[in-house]
Amino acid sequence: MHTSSRAAVAITGLGAVTPAGCTPGDLWNALRAGWSVASLLTGPDFPGTHLGCRVRGLDTGNTVSAKDARRMDPFVLYGITAALAAHRDAGAPGTDPGRNAIVMGNAVGGRHVSDRESVHFAESGPKRVNPLMPLMTMPNAAAAQTAIRLGWQGPAHTVATTCASGADAVGYGMDLLRSHRADVVIAGGCEATLTPVTLAGFGNLNAMSGRTDEPERASRPFDADRDGFVMGEGAGCVVLERLDDARARGARPYAEVAGYAATSDAHHLSMPLPDGAGAAGAMQGAVADAGLAPSDIVHVNAHGTSTPHNDRAEAAALRKVFGEHHPPVTGSKGVLGHLIGAAGAVELIAAVQSMRRCEVPPTANHERPESGLEIDVVHGTSRSVPLGAALTNSFGFGGHNTSLVVKPV
Repeated sequence: MHTSSRAAVAITGLGAVTPAGCTPGDLWNALRAGWSVASLLTGPDFPGTHLGCRVRGLDTGNTVSAKDARRMDPFVLYGITAALAAHRDAGAPGTDPGRNAIVMGNAVGGRHVSDRESVHFAESGPKRVNPLMPLMTMPNAAAAQTAIRLGWQGPAHTVATTCASGADAVGYGMDLLRSHRADVVIAGGCEATLTPVTLAGFGNLNAMSGRTDEPERASRPFDADRDGFVMGEGAGCVVLERLDDARARGARPYAEVAGYAATSDAHHLSMPLPDGAGAAGAMQGAVADAGLAPSDIVHVNAHGTSTPHNDRAEAAALRKVFGEHHPPVTGSKGVLGHLIGAAGAVELIAAVQSMRRCEVPPTANHERPESGLEIDVVHGTSRSVPLGAALTNSFGFGGHNTSLVVKPV
């Protein structure tokens, strides 16, 4: 056991379930290609007026039985799949069940099951409601189910900071390792919100893109013609260990998670501070926590929702933090859409892969820069960068701002 509370924390395993594919390699290939996976949602529940980025091709045969899958909301299924994939990728660490922890971010819980059972109640009365509904929809279900499958008896926490949830989960996992309350942590986020009721609510909030005639062009971070985000779904998880412990067992870390910080705008439930002060505070805090200066950051994976106000506020925050440094900025949501509670964890995985390859993928659909943003958005094709630290941002409704810094090991 190491004694330093500031021990370096390493990422030793990656697991991803995304609309662009269900492995980290699939995710990277889609981001590098710069093609949006958004489509018009079809089926009996959708009247052809909603856009979304759906998970496709998920194979759960080695993870969850068909019977168990029927007793889970999709967000739980996605979370378990990503968590167990990350655990396998890391070489299945964690020999002491009481010293192993899970921290899973989730914004809204089991929307699919909740909506379905609400219809059953309205049409046929209370006796038709599935008795397992509370267990299927509770936001902590993914963390609990993962702990059950691994037999891990340490903390199994759920973080709910809306769209910052997945990133905050990783930050809390770092804290568990730094404070020696755990030796191995699976951290990440999961979400499945592509339901008619959820989409209608966000649509009525005027937060979502209305480009139903060209779905693949709808999500366009920092572009002058953006008109809202596109909802996505999925999960991302990483395995975290103290770097020395990982090396002692022969693991090959992907990266060090070197910095984490979170702030609150304390301003508005859906609107960010226009000057980006809260977001800037999170970025500055994460860079300082990593023991770095802003000039050390080689690239930024931006939150970049493709909404007018949020992109403008984030650009202001980036200018405030970096000044004349102008690190290359990419927005993964141009390809993936907005994965809500899973976004921060999935985009951390994207940032790690970008850092390791010294290549920043393009921001899909960024065609016409908005005057006044004054940030260096990578678009068109990917860009080579030196090997160095990367910053990834996640900001959520309620004024939550979270930033993580990763650096090479």
